[in-house]
Parts: sequence; C-alpha cells; structure tokens
Amino acid sequence: MKFLKAVLIVFFLLSVPQLSLAEHAPSPVNELDDIADQALQLTKAGKYEEAKQLLNYFSEEFTAQSMHQSFSMDELRILTISHNLALETINQASAGIEQKVNAVTRFRLVMDALSSHYQPLWVEMEDPIMEAFKGVKTAAESGNSKQYHMELNMFLAKYNIIQPSIKLDIPVEQAQALDARISYLDHYRHQVLESTEAMAELSTLQTDLEHLFENKKEDEADPSLWWVIISTGSIIVSTLSYVGWRKYRGQGEARTSERQKN
Repeated sequence: MKFLKAVLIVFFLLSVPQLSLAEHAPSPVNELDDIADQALQLTKAGKYEEAKQLLNYFSEEFTAQSMHQSFSMDELRILTISHNLALETINQASAGIEQKVNAVTRFRLVMDALSSHYQPLWVEMEDPIMEAFKGVKTAAESGNSKQYHMELNMFLAKYNIIQPSIKLDIPVEQAQALDARISYLDHYRHQVLESTEAMAELSTLQTDLEHLFENKKEDEADPSLWWVIISTGSIIVSTLSYVGWRKYRGQGEARTSERQKN
C-alpha cells in the first residue's frame, strides 16, 4: 500500500512541469508563427484566397503588436522580404502551385527561425537538398551538360527556400561563404564541366552543406527540457530508494520481533 502511494506521488510530480507549462499563454511571436503555418497549410490545399487573407492578417498583427521592436534590422529585413514575396506570389495568377507553396514555405521557415531557438524547421529540408545536390554532382562527374543544368536548377530552387532562414541561424561569415560558393556554381555553370577547379568547388560545397546541417542538429534540446528530465529522474530515484529503505527496515523489524517472541 505504501509503495502504491509512493508511485502515485511520483506520477503527480511528473505532471507538475507539464501543468506549469500549460498555464503559460503563447507569446505574440508564437502566435505569428501559427498564422504563418496556417497560411502555408491553406496554400498547400490550394486555398489561395484564404492564404492571402492570413498573410495580410499577419502583417496587421505584426504592426499592431509592434513586434518589429523585438527584431534586429537584418531580421526585420529578411522577414519583410520573405513575407512580401509570399504575398506577391500568391497574388500571381500565372504562378503555379509549386511556386506558391515554395514562396509561402520560405516565409514560414523564416518566421519559425525567429520564433524558435531549437530544432528549426529548415533543418528538416536536409534530405531533399542533399539529394538534389547529389544529382548535380553526379551529372557533373558524368559530363552530361543538359542533365547538369537541370539538376542545378532544381538544387538552387530548393536551397532558395531555406536560404533566408539559414542567415538567421548561422554566423554571418558562414552564411556568406556558403552563398559565395553557390553563386559561383550558378554564375560559372557553363565552365564547371570543363574546369578541374570548378569540380573541386562541388566537393567543397558538399562538405559545407553537410556541416551546415550537422552543426545545427547538435545541441538541439532545450536546456529547460534537460532540467525537467534530470529533476524527474532524481525524484524517481529518491522515491524508489526511500521505498526500498522503508521496505528493508520493515523486514528487519519483523525479523527482530520474531526472534524476541521465540
């Protein structure tokens, strides 16, 4: 019975951090992030008018809450550009669904990078981007010019989606170096298949991209989450140790009483 009571106490203590977190209302930044996410979902569903209304609502809320005061000039510039591009693309009748989705996704990832300090959504683009780059490198190594240009265009389109978010999450020097390598491949794309130096740039860029995702995935856990885990573990160990000690003490007292009776 005592053991059951101890277990119930442990479960109660485990629920306290969750209840505490639930009591906190979402911050204005998180609310804006939710609006951006809803706009993206509507765009994917082909509901462009509703998505347009949400993008306009985002702008109104952003201004009303004076959220621009919470961001640096660079952050504000990147957010404004990505928002304007998303709204402009949504309004273009000639733009296809992929263009619209890519533009709103780009904006969504920027807002996420500004609102979350851990596990940014752009990191989840690792597989499609690395797969696209693999196609570029394979086409270049085989000397297939037509395939190379097609694969490079696909890679650039995918990288363009996460580029603004990357600038918000990594050091300026690293972002500039990465952009410089990608711009070099795009600008001198006709010479890549004929130049050993340009081919070496492909290998260097691959290494840079791998480091980009690997470094960002390191230490993604929120320190507060580790505190909860450590605290919870300590509570469990302490409780079980106490229960075990009480049980051992009770058994010892029972044996002593039995010997006294004999």
